[in-house]
Amino acid sequence: MNDEDDRGHQEDVSAEPARAQTPPRIPSPHGDKERPEGAQPPPGQGPQEAVGLTFSLIRAPERLRKRPEFQYVQKGERKGRTTLAAQARRRPASADGRPDDGPPRVGFTCTKKIGNSVIRNRSRRRLREAARQLVPLHGLPGVDYVFLARDATADAPWDALLDDMKDALLRLAAALERKA
Repeated sequence: MNDEDDRGHQEDVSAEPARAQTPPRIPSPHGDKERPEGAQPPPGQGPQEAVGLTFSLIRAPERLRKRPEFQYVQKGERKGRTTLAAQARRRPASADGRPDDGPPRVGFTCTKKIGNSVIRNRSRRRLREAARQLVPLHGLPGVDYVFLARDATADAPWDALLDDMKDALLRLAAALERKA
């Protein structure tokens, strides 16, 4: 072996001994008092039980998303309330002449007259949640609904919004039944 190679390698090594590392855990006086001390086994496999969450049995209605769908509903019945306006129209029969008895579908519109994007989005979210709760209960099968936000939609009390939507759905159902 070559002594120069060994010396060259040793010159790069620090002469100071390695320091002791600090413990990786927070001392117990400052730690979480609800957690047990010491090593714990890994958590079990699978999903954990939800804490503090409620499960909703009401499924969100199907949505209208395309402009022609909204334009089709616009030619149907319309009922206005303080916090919203609602439109409804039966879906056309299928090619073999059978009526469409599928679940009700809903769409939401908020024009720029309502306010800035924050207000429009809040209004749309409130309408969507109200429709999720009420359309499965009061909507007719085979009918498309469009809910239009008004100035009062974003700030109205929640119960008033629900009452207005329920009233509009019942009035639209009565009007559609008269036409059928």
